[in-house]
Amino acid sequence: MAADVRRVVIIVLDGLGVGASPDATVYGDGGADTLGHIRAVTRDFSLPNLSSLGLYRLLNPPVGAPQPVGAYGRMRERSQGKDTTAGHWELAGVVVERPFPTYPRGFP
Repeated sequence: MAADVRRVVIIVLDGLGVGASPDATVYGDGGADTLGHIRAVTRDFSLPNLSSLGLYRLLNPPVGAPQPVGAYGRMRERSQGKDTTAGHWELAGVVVERPFPTYPRGFP
């Protein structure tokens, strides 16, 4: 029998990538890995609270990954496009068929 879950907390770290998505080169993001790159150049890199929740297990290779006290995951969007809004909608179960407009050089 499943445990009685009374509270769920979802932490969305916008812009904190843990590896490039399969379509990254389409959007000029080939080789993207924000967390991995920060870890590579930061002395004494440490995120103890997020590590305890499982964040370090998403690194390639996993580094100092203790047994997590929470659940963790990596999202690969099914929605089209490259925008935060589509990702948030997908977390709620809505897959966006047409990408929202983005403005890489600023708003018109």
